[in-house]
Amino acid sequence: MSSEPRLAESPVAARRSPQTLREAWIALAGLSAVFLVEMLDNSILNVALPTIGRSLNASTVALQWVTGVYAVVFGGLMLAFGAVADRFGRRRVMLIGLALLGLASLATFWVTDAGELIAVRAAMGVAAGMTTPGSAALAFRLFDTESLQVRAITLISTVGLVGLAVGPTLGGLVLAVAPWQVLLLVNVPVAVIAAVGIRFGIAKDDPADLHREPADIVGGLLGTATIVLALVAPTLFVNTGARSWAPWAVTAGALVSAVLFVLRERSARHPLLDLALVARPLVSSGLAYKAATGVAMAGMGYLVTLQLQLDWGWPPALAALGMLPQVAVLIGLGPFVDPFVTRVGIVRAAWLSSAAVVAGLAVYTALGGFGYVWVALALALVAAGLRVNGVVAAVNVIGGLPADRTTIGAALTDTSSEVASALGIAVAGTVLATLFAGDITSSHWTIEQTDQFRTAVTIAGALLTAASALLVAFGIARSRRR
Repeated sequence: MSSEPRLAESPVAARRSPQTLREAWIALAGLSAVFLVEMLDNSILNVALPTIGRSLNASTVALQWVTGVYAVVFGGLMLAFGAVADRFGRRRVMLIGLALLGLASLATFWVTDAGELIAVRAAMGVAAGMTTPGSAALAFRLFDTESLQVRAITLISTVGLVGLAVGPTLGGLVLAVAPWQVLLLVNVPVAVIAAVGIRFGIAKDDPADLHREPADIVGGLLGTATIVLALVAPTLFVNTGARSWAPWAVTAGALVSAVLFVLRERSARHPLLDLALVARPLVSSGLAYKAATGVAMAGMGYLVTLQLQLDWGWPPALAALGMLPQVAVLIGLGPFVDPFVTRVGIVRAAWLSSAAVVAGLAVYTALGGFGYVWVALALALVAAGLRVNGVVAAVNVIGGLPADRTTIGAALTDTSSEVASALGIAVAGTVLATLFAGDITSSHWTIEQTDQFRTAVTIAGALLTAASALLVAFGIARSRRR
C-alpha cells in the first residue's frame, strides 16, 4: 500500500458529472432561459419601435439608440465580464447579471422619455454581457463528454432561436392588448426561472477551475473601447454615409485601440486575454468560422430585407413570411446537429457548415435577382450552416482553452460574431449608400435607381462572399495545424 497521505476530495470534485441531458434538466432549463432572454429581447422589441416612438415622443435617432445601445454595451462588455467570471465564479456572475436584468426590466414601469428608456436598455446590455457568455461556458463544463457538450449547447441554442422566431409575432399580439412596457417586463419571469435553474441545478464553482491571476484593468478598458468603437462605426457608415468624417474617425479610433490592446496584452504580466491561447488552432479556427457566419448572416439578411420590400415591392408582412425558410431551418435542424457532428467529427462539421454559409451567400449574389426561389435557397443554406456552426465553433473555442478560461472563451466567440455581424451590415449599407442616388426608402424608384440598387446588391454580395470565404479558408488552414 502507498504510504502517501490521501487528500480529502472537495465536494465539487466528488460530485459526478451528469451522464444524460435528463439528469441536468434543472440546469439546462436555467441556461436555456438565459439564452431565450437574449434572443427574445433582440426580436420582440423591434416590432414595438413605432409605438414606443409615439408614446415617448422619440426621434428617429433616439429610437435607433433604444436598440443600438443594447448591442453596443452587450458586445463591448462581454470580453471583460468573461474574464471577471473566470476569476470570481461563473455561476456567481451569472446570478448577479440575472438580478440586474430583472431590476432593469422592472424599471420600465417608471420610464417617461426616450433618454430613460435608453438608460434602461444600457443596463440590460450590461446584464446580457454578464449572463450570455456564461450560458455556453456553464453548459460546456457541466458535462465531461464532447457529445453531451454538443447536445447541451444545441438544446440551449434551439430554445433561443425559437424566441428569435416567435418574438415579432408575440410582440405584435401583446401590443394589441397591452402597453409596450409589457414587452420588456416579460424578461422578469424568464430571469427568475433562469436564476432558479442555475441556483439549484449548477454547483458552485470549483476554486481549482478559476483563474487566479490579477485582473488586467488597462487591458479590459482598451478591449472594451475597441469593441464599442468597432460596433458604433458600422452604424455611422450606414446612417451618415462613407463621405462623412464621423465613421472614419470612429474606425480610426477602433484601430488605434486595437493596436494598443494587442501591445498591452503582449507586454502585461497578467494579460486580460493571453494572445498565445487565442492563436491555438482550435480557438483561432473556431473564431474564424463564427466571424464568417456572422458576416454572411447579417449582411445577407440586411440585403434580402431591402430587396423584398424596396425592390420587389413586398409589404412588410409578406416580406416577413419570405424569411421563413431561414427560421424553419434554424429551428427544424436542431435534432440533426448532434448526429451530423457524431458522423463527420467536430472539426470537419465546423468547416463543412461554414462552407455551406459561403455557398448560400454565393447563390444569393449570383442568382438572387432571378426570383424568390433562389433567395429562399440561399437563406436555407446560410441558416443550415449557421445552425451547425453556432454549436461546434463554440465547442471548439471553449474546448481549446484551459478550464480556467472557459467563460472568456465563450465571450470571445460571441464577440467575434457580434463584430462580424456589424461589419457585414456596414459593408452592405456602405455599398448601397455609395451607389444608390436619392432616397432609398422612396416608394417610386426610377429605372436608373432600380439598376443602381441591383448593382449595389451584387457588389455587396460579392464582397461579403469573399470576406466569408477568406475567413473560412483561414479557419480550415488553422484547424489542420491542430
